[in-house]
Amino acid sequence: MKKILVPTDFSTCANHAVDFAVQSAKHINAEIILFHAFEAGGSAYTDYMGVNLEFDQIILGERRDKLRLIKKSIEETEGIVVSLYLLKGPLKECMLQAIEEKEIDFVVMGTLGASGLKKKIWGSNTFAIIGKLKIPVMVIPHSYEWKKPEKILMATNHFEKEPAILDFVFELADLYMAQVHIAVFTDEDKDDATTLLENTRNTPTYGKLLKTKYREDSLTAEHLYGKEFEETLNDHLEQKEMDMLVMVTYSKGGIWERFFNPSHSKKMSYQTKIPLLVLPGSAIES
Repeated sequence: MKKILVPTDFSTCANHAVDFAVQSAKHINAEIILFHAFEAGGSAYTDYMGVNLEFDQIILGERRDKLRLIKKSIEETEGIVVSLYLLKGPLKECMLQAIEEKEIDFVVMGTLGASGLKKKIWGSNTFAIIGKLKIPVMVIPHSYEWKKPEKILMATNHFEKEPAILDFVFELADLYMAQVHIAVFTDEDKDDATTLLENTRNTPTYGKLLKTKYREDSLTAEHLYGKEFEETLNDHLEQKEMDMLVMVTYSKGGIWERFFNPSHSKKMSYQTKIPLLVLPGSAIES
């Protein structure tokens, strides 16, 4: 986790994500790369006349100046190394380019911005971005104020054993000096009785395995059972006063698909309350 990419549209929400990344960098000794993507408009005719080019250069200059001001403020007040990266083009393509060119290890981004990022985060655009990334993404709620995580919950309907996933979670927890807790979810409507029985039996064993492997004496593993994943998990997060939620993306649907495509009335029931760490799990069978 040496390089953290932080996309910004200069909104208050983006500022919260920047602050989270900066404060986290103090714990994980990472470099912040402040990123902005500018998508030009206009038509072929105005392109031909040179109007778009001139206008775009003005906008790019203004955005670059804003990035420099943020960089200066962070370096002067926080003592964190900050680099700037500005690209012209669609957000998704620019982010993928920045991650590859800058060899990014970790992305921190907000859920609501001045340019309609709220819809993008929970819609097809940013979901497509997250789905294509092979690195962890930390999603920061629009109203979230920085707090050093002390309790991290990894929610899953799998008994994760992939070292690339577990090592990252426990390494991050060590750097934050936070406790890790596990929640295994069984869907009352969609899972059969056999799945319920297996999850009930295997959850304590899984918790002991992780506790031993990662030397986490405070780790707990609990089996959650309910009809609605979002409501059940939300209640658990609030009751246990968790500071961060960890989810894993799966290439073949599973709990991640249900998590990011719930009903309109419930999809924001808890996601905006605490940071959500998204880990790629494309190699895991779902």
